Amino acid sequence: MHIRTKTVFTLLTLVAMSSSLAQSELTEITDESEVLKIAALEALISAPPERALPLVARVLDGNSSDEVKSRALFVLSQIDLPEAQARLLEVAKSGDAELSGEAVRMIGIGGNPETLTALAELYSAGGEELRDAVLEAYMIAGDKEAVYQIAANANDAEEFEAAVEMLGVMGARTELRALSESSSFPGVLIEAFAISGDFESLRELALDSSDVQRQARAIEALGIIGGDSVNATLIEIYRGTDSDDIREAALDGMLISGYDEGVLELYRSSDDVGEKRELLEMLSVMGSDLLLDVIDAALAGDQ
Repeated sequence: MHIRTKTVFTLLTLVAMSSSLAQSELTEITDESEVLKIAALEALISAPPERALPLVARVLDGNSSDEVKSRALFVLSQIDLPEAQARLLEVAKSGDAELSGEAVRMIGIGGNPETLTALAELYSAGGEELRDAVLEAYMIAGDKEAVYQIAANANDAEEFEAAVEMLGVMGARTELRALSESSSFPGVLIEAFAISGDFESLRELALDSSDVQRQARAIEALGIIGGDSVNATLIEIYRGTDSDDIREAALDGMLISGYDEGVLELYRSSDDVGEKRELLEMLSVMGSDLLLDVIDAALAGDQ
C-alpha cells in the first residue's frame, strides 16, 4: 500500500506550527534578529486583527527569511479579515517556490470557506507541488467535497490516485463509495477503503468472487482495519473457498491484522498435512507466541 510520506510529514509540521514555536527550534536560528521576529509574530496572534494585519504584511513585504515569512503566513491565516485572506491568496498565487505552497496550507488551517473555494482555480492552474499543497489544505480544513470533485474530474490516473489517497486519510467513506460506483475499482480505491476504516465496503468486495484479483486485494486490505469483525470475516472466507489464491489472501489478511489465534484455529481444525504445514509456517512468519505450543504438540504426535 502506498501512503504518501510527504502528506504525513506535512501534517506533523502543521501540528507543530499550530502552537508556539518550541524553544529548541528557536535556538537553531543563529540570527538573533530572526528569533525576535518570530517571537514578535507569535505575540501578534492575540493582538486585535486590525493592528496585527499591517505588521504581518510588513514582514511579508520585507527582506526577512523564508522561515520568518512562513511564520507570518500562519499568523495571517488566523486573522479573520477579508484583507488577510486576500493576502494569503496573493502569496499562494505568487509562484514563489518556497512560500506559495505554504500559503496554500495556511489557507487550509484558516478554514475560511471563500478562500478555500478559491483554491480550486489554483489547483487547476498549478504544478504537482502546488496541487499537493491544495489537497493538503483541503484535508486540513476537512473539505471532503472539494477533494471528491478533484477525484471525480481527474484528468489522469495519477491525479485520481492522489485525490483518492487523500479521501482515505480524511475518512471520507461516503465520497469513496460514490467514486467506486463510477469506476472500475482501481487498487487505490480498495486501499483508501482500508485507510478510512470502511469495513462494510471492503467486506462486500472481499465476498464478491466475480473478480478474483480484486477480491484478493480487498481481503488483504481487511487486515489493515483489523478487529473482531474482520477476523471473523477472514476465517469465513478461508473456510468457504476452494481457491488457493483466496485462501492465501485470507492468510495474508490475518498476518497483517496479527490474528495468530485464527491461524491456530485453522491449524487445529485441519486434517490435511500440507495445509497444516502451511499454517505452521504462517505462525512462524507472524512470530506468534503460540508457535512453541504447536511445535511441541506436533513433535509429540498430538495433532
